[in-house]
Amino acid sequence: MPDTLVYRNTPPALLPLYAKALMPKKPPSDTDIAIPTICAELLCAHSDRKELRQYERVCGFRPGHHMPITWPHILAFPLHLKLLTEKAFPLPLLGLVHLRNTITQHRPMGLGEVLTLNVCLGHQERTHRGIEFDLITTASSAGTMVWTETSSMLFRQPHEHEKPAAKTAPPPLDYFPNTVEIQARESIGRQYARISGDSNPIHMHALSARMFGFPKAIAHGMWSKANVLAILEQQSGWQSGPLRVTCQFKTPLFIPGNAQLNWQTGKKVWDYQLLNARGDAPHLSGRIDWL
Repeated sequence: MPDTLVYRNTPPALLPLYAKALMPKKPPSDTDIAIPTICAELLCAHSDRKELRQYERVCGFRPGHHMPITWPHILAFPLHLKLLTEKAFPLPLLGLVHLRNTITQHRPMGLGEVLTLNVCLGHQERTHRGIEFDLITTASSAGTMVWTETSSMLFRQPHEHEKPAAKTAPPPLDYFPNTVEIQARESIGRQYARISGDSNPIHMHALSARMFGFPKAIAHGMWSKANVLAILEQQSGWQSGPLRVTCQFKTPLFIPGNAQLNWQTGKKVWDYQLLNARGDAPHLSGRIDWL
């Protein structure tokens, strides 16, 4: 059984966790990396109505009687940060790359529902890019699981005996029949950080992003995914029942900047991609499956 850090009504405070995240941590050698089997649980996660409405405005969701499908990710973020700053976690937090995100909503969640959140580290794998692992989050209501999420993370560390993978041309894009333009304001990183708690310097300002090798600040990947879903929810044919949303993060969306949401609809499956302003490279891509 994994070790579990339990919180009753209040999630761990973010400020001390960010202080820990900024402390130097020497990356271990390849043979020393072992992701621990630890979990964190928040027994009574309440949604502050004001914060939820602010999240809807920042991400583009229309107010309704149910939580946005991505909202439990925000509620669970302090637990994510807690696990990633634990002494037993061997990797430095800054520099981790969010590769993929899959959310399954087993049923819509009401605005006033109290959720039990559980987050665990798991599924460590070495790839040609480095160490990949998952943050696995579940949300339960009255003892029944209503929402699950898997966020796959990468710590870049090519194997010392492995030759770099040969560069190949990206596969040709499939273009879908529906397209709208998205504008990401320069302030969107700071706005999303205030409501999500995710204050990674690469999202906050061009000056802080340059310290980490980026020419400008980049939009949060989970803001991009939420904004995509907020737009797709407003399209004809959208269903609010059980569904699964997969997302692969490809290239950064620099802010301020424009992008193109391109998608196709089907009876049970929708495909989508967020392309750059020219429409020739994806920032992210994924699909929605109704269950």
